[in-house]
Amino acid sequence: MKFALSRKDRVVLDTSLFVNPEVRNDFGGSPTEAVAGFLALAEQIPGLEFYMPSSIFRELLNFVDQRKIPGRLLAVLHQKSPSKHEMTCPAFLLYELIEDIRDRINKGLRIAEKAVRSAGKADEREVIQGMRKSYRDALREGIIDSKEDVDLILLAKELDALLVTVDHGAITWAEKLGIRWLLPSKFKEYLLSFIEQKK
Repeated sequence: MKFALSRKDRVVLDTSLFVNPEVRNDFGGSPTEAVAGFLALAEQIPGLEFYMPSSIFRELLNFVDQRKIPGRLLAVLHQKSPSKHEMTCPAFLLYELIEDIRDRINKGLRIAEKAVRSAGKADEREVIQGMRKSYRDALREGIIDSKEDVDLILLAKELDALLVTVDHGAITWAEKLGIRWLLPSKFKEYLLSFIEQKK
């Protein structure tokens, strides 16, 4: 897979790249090893700048052994919060967000009603577990549901950067805002394509 090399292209990284077991294995077996594996490749690509919102970086530090993270990571992976007060947001996004939240609330109500109806017919624990799973899927899947998600999207928009995340909500809203995105499962291949171009 070949990617066009642009001058000092920017990449915004999500924590999922390093902590999600399904995707971090391209770089290492643990979050700490994944950060070190990423750093070893990133240092070879001067044409890319790597960013992570400060809120996401703080989140990442909860998953790694900070004593084993090289100090030079801070020279490669820039922590930057989005300029929240300077950026504007198109009104249609607010309308879509409100409509999406309303639909999800209605789905949640239907799930709760179904659980109440089945309360006397099944084991209470099974009903509660089933309701929680269905409710979580209905209300949280595919939506931006944290300030960290918003920071990711806003920073990628501000920097006109490639967003690397596995979060479906962030991807959905990145597409609405015209932000380029890449799944972490393709990220190592993306980095290697830049290294191969140098040879």
